[in-house]
Amino acid sequence: MLAKEVAGILQMELLQGEMAGREVTVKGCYVGDLLSNVMGKAQTGQLWMTVMTNINIVAVAQLLELSGIVLLEGNLPVEGVLERAEMEGIPVYLSRDTAYEAAIRFYESSLAGK
Repeated sequence: MLAKEVAGILQMELLQGEMAGREVTVKGCYVGDLLSNVMGKAQTGQLWMTVMTNINIVAVAQLLELSGIVLLEGNLPVEGVLERAEMEGIPVYLSRDTAYEAAIRFYESSLAGK
């Protein structure tokens, strides 16, 4: 599925237009803000939902081979995050939802069954 299709299904904004046509495979989601928990529990192919916006989110997503990062509650990334994520091929999405709302939206989407 394309990154822009994931954004549409989850009613989120893809923050990097150049990533719209990128193929992504979503195998679930992980919601969390403590980097050590994410590194220990998130699984390859998952979308990571977080309120964190610093450059470390890209490093963790790359390390775990996550399918993308969802910034929750309208939090925008700090300078350099989008550029680094693009270099690593990691789509970054923006959601106005809380973690709870985003997780429910994901669960109710067609992505949850894949």
